[in-house]
Amino acid sequence: MRYTVPALALSLAFATVSSVGLSRAPDNVINPRSSALVTQAKADVAANRLDIAIDALETALAVDPRNREAYMTLASVARKQQLPGKAIRFYREALLIDPNDINALSAQGETMVQKGALAKAKENLSRIEKLCLSSCPQQAQLAASIAKGPAQPVVAVQSVKPAPVITEAPKPKPE
Repeated sequence: MRYTVPALALSLAFATVSSVGLSRAPDNVINPRSSALVTQAKADVAANRLDIAIDALETALAVDPRNREAYMTLASVARKQQLPGKAIRFYREALLIDPNDINALSAQGETMVQKGALAKAKENLSRIEKLCLSSCPQQAQLAASIAKGPAQPVVAVQSVKPAPVITEAPKPKPE
């Protein structure tokens, strides 16, 4: 009789805790609302409405932070905006969800080449080579990007300073 009330309370606690794990969705199932937002964002990217696409992608990640496709699309938008550091970070987030994603590894490697980080890009290439038992198109594409190297930066006209020209001043005329 003394143990009846604590035993009931303990069994109720166990029943509540165990049911929490059953109601959670599996890790590989993405929320359909999040997927719909990514689809909408891809249409916005195709129409070159990048700010609207970014808003939709951030909302998709707020709905389901495990949406790897949202990170990949955000990275491609960052590349279009000439923000390679931000794109690399988004690819890293996608790789945290799926470390064996060859597309993310290849795209991150190409962005690293664009930024000039050839050593890091070669690390991505070696990971792709380990994942692809035979030759993959992503492997060939990244290897070609590494061989080509980063694009030479375009120098703006304003950043080039002309060399000063020294001439003698005219001599004053006697009065």
